[in-house]
Amino acid sequence: MAFFVSLHHRLVTQGAQTWPDKLLFVVLLPVSLLYGAMNWLRGSCYDRGWLSTYRSSLPIISVGNLAVGGLGKTPVVDWLVNYFCRQGKRVAIVSRGYGGSFTGDVGVVSSGDGQLLMAARVAGDEPVLLARHNPHVPVLIARKRMIAIQELERSFDVDLVVLDDAFQHRQVGRSIDLVLLDATRPFGNGWPLPLGNLREFPCALQRADLLLLTRGQGAIHEKIAEKPTFSSRHVLAKHVTDLEGSEILVDPLRGKTIVAFAGIANPDAFFRSLSELGLSLSQQIPLADHVEYTPAVVRKLTEAAIGADVLITTEKDAVKLTANMFEIPCYQIPLTIEIGDYEAFGRHLQTLI
Repeated sequence: MAFFVSLHHRLVTQGAQTWPDKLLFVVLLPVSLLYGAMNWLRGSCYDRGWLSTYRSSLPIISVGNLAVGGLGKTPVVDWLVNYFCRQGKRVAIVSRGYGGSFTGDVGVVSSGDGQLLMAARVAGDEPVLLARHNPHVPVLIARKRMIAIQELERSFDVDLVVLDDAFQHRQVGRSIDLVLLDATRPFGNGWPLPLGNLREFPCALQRADLLLLTRGQGAIHEKIAEKPTFSSRHVLAKHVTDLEGSEILVDPLRGKTIVAFAGIANPDAFFRSLSELGLSLSQQIPLADHVEYTPAVVRKLTEAAIGADVLITTEKDAVKLTANMFEIPCYQIPLTIEIGDYEAFGRHLQTLI
């Protein structure tokens, strides 16, 4: 499995260079075209009104991707929630709850009173992380997100909903479609899954309202698809927190033997960021996105940590870990997003909404 994942990554990032790459390209091309065509057809049915869309009385901001995973939607959702809370808005978050075991119609991860009502293994790691970051914001999960929004309309006093990972979720209408793109490769190799990493053909950006490039540097980027386009970058905090909640600065960790691990869509970017902070990583252990920390996975990490001083991971992984899992300290490091011209970005949000 790891071989095919590596082969696909190389095909997306470097193109078909070797004969196995070219063979895979030929095999996957018709599947990719069919996948893209089916999504285009589905989108056209929504555009023409042949498939129904629920229109809420609440303003809704959708945060989504054109490509699959690893672009940092969670920090962007955090940024939006904090921005509108500072404007005096009562904000709620709705997520699909991917990776969790919840099978009901709608689950309340947090009702906004500071209490966490669902565990990460049930609700999914991202909704729990968002609830921890925003204890006074209701966080709901639902596979059919329309049901969660209807629950917010009935039972919660909110002014605005942030819809996580919903660009392709057309069953719910939205006031703003904010789409994230990787600044280094906005369209990957230009092909939909499985030949590329796009969920839809790039023409889908025509229905976006605002584009945000992640892993960029500048303030305002040249327009893509004639849409207002901004640039942002992810920044690791200067402090870490252990699994019991105690916080220390990153500085004392420099010079220590560190084993880093991450079960996210792009673990290599996380490891690079740690190295850029001056941390010396003796081992880097990538795990599957939304990994379940079974006894076997914990045992693998424990064995890798023999002789190390500390373990370090992402906040997204840490919501599934407990302090008694490891014999050495395990730290999580927060990830935030910095938007180049955040004032202009905020003005665009206000205008669109």
